[in-house]
Amino acid sequence: MTARNERLSRRTLLHAAAAGGVATGLSRFALGAEPNATLHIACNQYPWLMFYRRDNRDFVASLDAGLADVARSGVQGFEAMGSTPAEVERLAALLQKHGLQMRSLYVNSTLHEADKADQSISDILAIAKAAKKAGTRILVTNPNPIRWGGSQDKTDAQLRFQANALNRLAGKLKGMGLVLAYHNHDIELRNAAREFHHMMCGTDPELVTLCLDAHWIYRGSGNSSVALFDVVKLYGKRISELHLRQSAGGIWTETFGEGDIDYPALAKCLLDLGVRPHLVLEQAPEQGTPKTMDAVESHRRSLQYARKVFAGFAS
Repeated sequence: MTARNERLSRRTLLHAAAAGGVATGLSRFALGAEPNATLHIACNQYPWLMFYRRDNRDFVASLDAGLADVARSGVQGFEAMGSTPAEVERLAALLQKHGLQMRSLYVNSTLHEADKADQSISDILAIAKAAKKAGTRILVTNPNPIRWGGSQDKTDAQLRFQANALNRLAGKLKGMGLVLAYHNHDIELRNAAREFHHMMCGTDPELVTLCLDAHWIYRGSGNSSVALFDVVKLYGKRISELHLRQSAGGIWTETFGEGDIDYPALAKCLLDLGVRPHLVLEQAPEQGTPKTMDAVESHRRSLQYARKVFAGFAS
């Protein structure tokens, strides 16, 4: 499967699942663990979809059994990809059954078009209402690109409209006691990363936080650690959530561990900034990823390394 298809699959599977001082304040709100408590580390739904697909299995079709696997891996939380309030309510019951928390929820959105943004915001707020009852604190969204892998990009007017829409959505979520975290993939890093940077520079830091997906920043910048750490310097105090994925030679590894990105250095940077974001494993296979273990074992090993690297977050 090509990298483009990997990215497309996330949105395809999301729809299939339906059939599944600011810095200091945000740090306390999104903190993975309270002092002297066990560090809370969650995982995103996407890796489980991809690991199951690799073994010709359907995670969503066997969600109860799948969440049992998630619990067996040792993670304490699950960041689902929510599409409807009913889906979130069903998921919340299953998560409670398996002893898993849902501190964050990933939702899709279309915010760059005037005729779709209001409906998208309304849909997300309905989902957020159900998610809050399930203990969710953070809503993560990646506004839809115009076209994956194509040459067409959003216009400046569309980027301004999208940033304003993010502000509107974040303001409504704040009124509900929830935080909005902006998420990107590599497409937003095209053309001098103008979409990514405007979503940061064009939004209110009091409202819109950043879900730092370290590897998409790294990949979208031409496999550049310099670019990743520059983003942390620019927007680090707005990071409310951190997605954890590693690669070796540019290809996603089977477990989260040592590799292309210096995660110990990243952890130190965040601690130096005084932020302790919600930690979410997202170590998924792609074309070229070794196949030596299943999703449960991958997450067990990934969790062990993450606890080592981010141990300072629990003190």
